[in-house]
Amino acid sequence: SQAGASQAGAGPAGPQAPPGPPAGRREFAGLAVLALAALLMSLDLSVLYLALPRLSTSLHANNIQQLWIVDIYGFMTAGFLITMGSLGDRIGQRRLLLSGAALFGVVSVVAAFSDSFWMLFTARALMGVAAATVMPCGLGLISRMFTDPAQRGMAIASWMSCFMGGLLIGPVIGGVLLRFFWWGSVFLIGVPVMLLLLVTGPRLLPENRNPERGPLDPASVVLSLVGVLPVIYGLKELAKDGWHTLPVAALVVGLVAFASFLLRQRSLRDPMLDPSLFRNPVYATAVVFGLLGGGVQGGSSLMVTLHLQTVDGLSPLGTGLWQLPPTLGLVVGLMLGPGLAQKIRPAYVIAGGMAIAFAGYLVLTQVAASGGRPVLLLGFGIVLLGVGIPLGLVTGMAVSSVPPERVGSASAVMQTGSEFGVAFGIAALGSVATAVYRDKIDGGLPAGVPAGAARAARESVEGAVAA
Repeated sequence: SQAGASQAGAGPAGPQAPPGPPAGRREFAGLAVLALAALLMSLDLSVLYLALPRLSTSLHANNIQQLWIVDIYGFMTAGFLITMGSLGDRIGQRRLLLSGAALFGVVSVVAAFSDSFWMLFTARALMGVAAATVMPCGLGLISRMFTDPAQRGMAIASWMSCFMGGLLIGPVIGGVLLRFFWWGSVFLIGVPVMLLLLVTGPRLLPENRNPERGPLDPASVVLSLVGVLPVIYGLKELAKDGWHTLPVAALVVGLVAFASFLLRQRSLRDPMLDPSLFRNPVYATAVVFGLLGGGVQGGSSLMVTLHLQTVDGLSPLGTGLWQLPPTLGLVVGLMLGPGLAQKIRPAYVIAGGMAIAFAGYLVLTQVAASGGRPVLLLGFGIVLLGVGIPLGLVTGMAVSSVPPERVGSASAVMQTGSEFGVAFGIAALGSVATAVYRDKIDGGLPAGVPAGAARAARESVEGAVAA
């Protein structure tokens, strides 16, 4: 049991700090503030869906502009993660987190009262930059506050539960607000939380920085942005429109730029991302698992959402409400993983979680076209449970296995990998589902269907419903 606890908290590679005293009331209060901020910032990725019709009418935004209002937040968050992680290691993670919270609060107010597309677009972009401080700085501060391996594992799992939960409850919160207030209200829900963080952060959160780190390398910042943003954009566009010149070109540009970024890090005395981290098997495993876990979660969520909206005919709010129960599987899994690793070898816990996720996919294969919602939600919940069990565990192990002065940048790379995984999962599973759908529908349309309706039906499920 003691050996299992050691493994779960630290991992076999990397510098090992001796366990410190158990965390007290101050540390848990700080964790609560960090978790609430993570929930609000991740919630902003999805809270806008229900507000789009109203704000589009108010701001006269066309379809393309609507997509950019939604997507720019996630693009900027993913693009700036590595930069913010490295910056936090240099200037202090508490300092950067509080600066990000202040920026997030101010531009949220700007977004709420925007009177043009460009005003809202700029505000959403800056909100994404501010949100990029949460993941690396949050994990870095938690690793500093919770030095006991068992407590650290549970703290990271709790923080991740709030971060993941915010993604799925966004449409629900947005739907409730829009019943009583104008569309700008969906942007104001984070302002009180950011004020709470700014007031309590200096008292509850310790500073965590390495004074020996030098300034950021500007070329590395540019290469990381050019490497991440086009790849995320290309994968999203492939998922929506299939193989076309622009998304493929974006993928090529992004991959070349990211390869150049990695090569440059090897030549710098003080790199943004230390390449030697990937020689740490615990950390490398965590990055790969984050990529795979993000793919499973992103692809599964896409399929479940499409089924509920197009097959069952639910509204976006109804879809969000029906997805809440399966989300509990993810939260339960995240909380179970570190505790199980105190009694069972972490490798067995990880393998067990993957087996559970596989079983969930087997359940999803049994979903019928009519009346299959209970089976769909059961299978989705099992998948999320299986993904959640190892996700929090390997994140805690990875954070504990890297040098303390590199925790911010190391955490940022793990989150960036997860963002890539979500985008890739949506693109890959979306492409497979589209191919299967078109194969099944060819020859399956009843006679007498107008040619235009038949073409729309062959394109996508949404086209068939609209036709």
